[in-house]
Amino acid sequence: MSGLYIHIPFCASRCIYCNFYSTTQQMLQQQYVDALCHEMKLRQAELAKDCIHSDHKIKTIYLGGGTPSLLTEKQLSQLFACISKVWSKHLDLQEVTIECNPDDVTTAYAITLKNLPINRVSMGVQTFDDDRLSFLKRRHNREDILHAVQNLRDAGIENISIDLIFGFPEETLEAWQSDLHEAISLNVEHISAYSLTYEEGTPLFHLLKQRKIKAISEETDLVMYDSLIDTLANTGYEHYEISNFARPGYRSIHNSNYWHEIPYMGVGASAHSYNKSTRSWNISDINAYIDSIQNNELPRESEYLDLNTRYDDLVTTALRTCEGINLTDLLKQYGRKYHDYMLHEAQPHLNSGYMQIKNHHLSLTRKGLFTADDIMSDLIYIET
Repeated sequence: MSGLYIHIPFCASRCIYCNFYSTTQQMLQQQYVDALCHEMKLRQAELAKDCIHSDHKIKTIYLGGGTPSLLTEKQLSQLFACISKVWSKHLDLQEVTIECNPDDVTTAYAITLKNLPINRVSMGVQTFDDDRLSFLKRRHNREDILHAVQNLRDAGIENISIDLIFGFPEETLEAWQSDLHEAISLNVEHISAYSLTYEEGTPLFHLLKQRKIKAISEETDLVMYDSLIDTLANTGYEHYEISNFARPGYRSIHNSNYWHEIPYMGVGASAHSYNKSTRSWNISDINAYIDSIQNNELPRESEYLDLNTRYDDLVTTALRTCEGINLTDLLKQYGRKYHDYMLHEAQPHLNSGYMQIKNHHLSLTRKGLFTADDIMSDLIYIET
């Protein structure tokens, strides 16, 4: 066990592109925090067993959402006090991240974060253009972003990550490059950047289907991604995962564990857990979650992960990273059958320059990044 994920589903309002589980029922915040603490107590034995089995302690905590920065100082303190009390024997913290909306990060809130065990803040900036922020139904504006970063710095937060989105309807390459240069000027330690996606069921998807907006071309999207890679590389950011860039020494430890088969525990409505042999997930319904926890029942389902499933998970996670898949470890952990299958399916991509093998690691090349999903699909195991 290495990571603890805590899902905070509350949002003041929903962004039009988001398909993560969230709710605007902020009146339930205190009940929910109480339920989170109770779930941790209910799972104390499970955590202890996983830690002993894997010889790992909790090294990272990640508060994601939703909008964790809607929690009050008292509620955040309650969570960390519970973690310290219930799981004190299993803590060896290296990184504690909270996701924040820029407009929530006032001077006082930044000081609150600094006084907690939090040492990393991830902000959903998305863009510096106020019109595009309004289109996304974001609560903040460009000035809020600048003030938030300054408030965090003044409070002594030395590890800041920001999220960016590119590929807006009618967005030009010049507009995207302007966003990148503004992000670089903030001198943050980490940048995540994603192409705007039209997830079924979201308001953004409906706008597209109603032809009220038009998606940019795939060619333009690829040019923007190419510009992202070059611009950040030229200013000292390491491209360590398909969508993630970090100053040296500032990779996201928590997210890196996801990509390298490190077990983690998730608490809260819709949160997932993984211990190499099983994957489990809590119900995506805040009211049902609270009711179940209050009745001392864990509202979750689980699935056993056979070797085929674990292999497929490895393909779709490790190949996202710059290191790729360790072929030596693959042979040891999965056996000759999967090792040889991977090399056989990868060979056409190796021949075409979309993949490479270096130091016994199979990874995507720069050219391969642009067709990563197709390559991963080719490497998924199919019984013959």
